[in-house]
Amino acid sequence: MKIITRRELIDKWFKFYTSKAHVIIPSASIVPENDPTVLFTTAGMHPLVPYLLGQPHPKGKRLCDLQKCIRTGDIDEVGDDSHLTFFEMLGNWSLGDYFKEQMIPWSYEFLTSLEYLGLDKDKLAVTVFAGNDIAPRDNLSAALWEKQGIKKENIYYLKDNWWILGSGIGPCGPDTEMFIDTGKPKCSPECNPSCDCGKFLEIWNDVFMEYKVNPDKSVEKLAHPNVDTGMGLERTLCKLNGYKSVYETELFAPIIQYLEKISGKSYHDEEYTSSFRIISDHMRAATFIIGDEQGVSPSNLGQGYVLRRLIRRAIRHMKKLSIEKGHLGEISKLYIEYFKQDYPELNTNAQKIIDELNKEEDKFLKTLELGNKEFEKVINGIERKNQFMSKDPNYKPENTISGKSAFRLYDTFGFPIELTQEMANERGYMVDIDGFNEAFRQHQELARTTNAGVFKGGLADDSVWTTRLHTACHLLLAGLRKMFGNQIEQKGSNITSERLRFDFNFDRKLTDDEVKSLEEFVNSAIKQSIPVERLEMKFEEAKQKGAYGVLKAQDNDIISIYKIGDVDFQICGGPHAKNTSELVDFKIVKQEAVSAGVRRIKAVINTQNAN
Repeated sequence: MKIITRRELIDKWFKFYTSKAHVIIPSASIVPENDPTVLFTTAGMHPLVPYLLGQPHPKGKRLCDLQKCIRTGDIDEVGDDSHLTFFEMLGNWSLGDYFKEQMIPWSYEFLTSLEYLGLDKDKLAVTVFAGNDIAPRDNLSAALWEKQGIKKENIYYLKDNWWILGSGIGPCGPDTEMFIDTGKPKCSPECNPSCDCGKFLEIWNDVFMEYKVNPDKSVEKLAHPNVDTGMGLERTLCKLNGYKSVYETELFAPIIQYLEKISGKSYHDEEYTSSFRIISDHMRAATFIIGDEQGVSPSNLGQGYVLRRLIRRAIRHMKKLSIEKGHLGEISKLYIEYFKQDYPELNTNAQKIIDELNKEEDKFLKTLELGNKEFEKVINGIERKNQFMSKDPNYKPENTISGKSAFRLYDTFGFPIELTQEMANERGYMVDIDGFNEAFRQHQELARTTNAGVFKGGLADDSVWTTRLHTACHLLLAGLRKMFGNQIEQKGSNITSERLRFDFNFDRKLTDDEVKSLEEFVNSAIKQSIPVERLEMKFEEAKQKGAYGVLKAQDNDIISIYKIGDVDFQICGGPHAKNTSELVDFKIVKQEAVSAGVRRIKAVINTQNAN
């Protein structure tokens, strides 16, 4: 197999689209301008929203680009074969010009032509839109694919083939996704590209923007439909070259080799593979964030907090590889040299990048040793209590670090809550995140800084959004328990300004009808405009009244409970929305397996009315 390089893939992309009368536009800043809804540019379409809505673009109606992107929602999953914080997106755009009839044949040509990617058409599978309340089933796209030569049995209709901004407001429309069939047998008769069994690997996505959802949820057709496509460069390189992981590509090879050299450890040693990957990913992302045109510095807010979290997590994993300080700048130099042709701002800001990394490393190492000692004290205290109480047959050993202890690690020793969670997980412990958030809230009130926003789920962002998403988690769990019984319990959650992620015990994938019923349950509670009440009572009294939750307390302890009418009565430290109507609308965007017997749901709410 001939190896295709990053440069070759980019050159092929631009050669193809300039031959179709497209103009190459430069990558926009990684920090979005005039868009408070996201911390970073997460896709190539973000900078082009005004033009997708009809504003003329100075370069014309046909555009193509290579856009640098950051996605923060899955930082904890970096270390596996495919997840990345920073990635590059190849895109092409029609701003009211061509549409499906041209885009689908072009997609087929680029994928199968020997001059370009040269893929076997019989190893391709595609998905098209199955229809919803806004738009009908996309029979035209299916017919166009079949006309190109895609076998009818390799064309799948899916309800998920619909694209809209995470807010649920703005330009939207059906999409068609392209996959490589790996040749693995189907996992079931219903196996299709939406399945996570590994038979199908996504390579490209064409979005056909025909509609616009207004803030009042009304829908209108766009005067001039658009095409928005996205091909993830790293994953495409991985798949084209037959690699198992994106970290096997040339993008990360020099960094992994450097880390092997200075650590004396092997990337292929499973004990260390994840650390090699986390360092490689996080340092690439940090280099681009600091070196951006609107360069960011480490801080405790917004983009700066994400940057600080990435750098500190990389440092900790370098210590796992027994790498001492002083190497962050050298790793960054390797990335600057590799990417400077496409992103000259990295070379321009090279010294600033290195200086910021070195300052943050010095700052963090000073607190890390003391923080580690405090963390060990917390763990030892739990273990001593468990040992002391082990003779009591009714005693259940504790495995949770209190919110108060987690907040002390954050406030006094500079430990990001995610670092405490990660260290706890490695030792088999959990962290009381609700208790941490409550401690943080109380701290803010005492300092009279509540206007700075509530820290939630690892990001310092607009507290209104996070509290609403937290309330959505409660409604989601209530719906799951109503559908499947009270044995359903929360197994973990993570909330960003863009989405909620909720883990629960369940042994199979939810059906489409079950997902729809769950959404209807939550949205029904939203439409009822139910007040969200915070109550305080003794733990024993709360249990007698039917409260549930993961908090462990003594019978006479006064605890906090949030009551949402007759829908939910849950032990929780808060904070929450004051009324369910604040959530506006709830949508499940993804479900997946986490581990044996544990499922994960990712969902979004309408945040357009956040204050």
